[in-house]
Amino acid sequence: MTNRDIELFNDSLQRCTTRPGFLERFYEIFTASSEEVAEKFKRTNFQKQAILLKASLYLMVLAAWKKPEGHAHLERIAQLHGRNGLDIPPEFYDLWLDCLLRAVKEYDRRFDARTKRAWHNMMQSGIKFMKSRY
Repeated sequence: MTNRDIELFNDSLQRCTTRPGFLERFYEIFTASSEEVAEKFKRTNFQKQAILLKASLYLMVLAAWKKPEGHAHLERIAQLHGRNGLDIPPEFYDLWLDCLLRAVKEYDRRFDARTKRAWHNMMQSGIKFMKSRY
């Protein structure tokens, strides 16, 4: 992860989250992506979930910078989503990222291959962590 990747990710995230409906659109795409995903989210309060996801995305920057707050956040999320919590299987994370990138492409007017790579690189470290804690 380079500083440039972090900067591209952060700038793109800001562009996406300042446009109304970004996270809601992501959840539309994600829940429509598979019946299993839709089932896991059937009782979800999406307004609350969108707020939590937005905070998590910004905390990924701290994790990328190896800040303790970022790592602590990942630990909490991994425990919550693990086998003894919400039981989110590891294969969901790759689908989650694909759906997130689709939403970013729709909402970031400057989306290009470099931006996509920055998002992918930023999310990949967290995804690997989540999978390892399942």
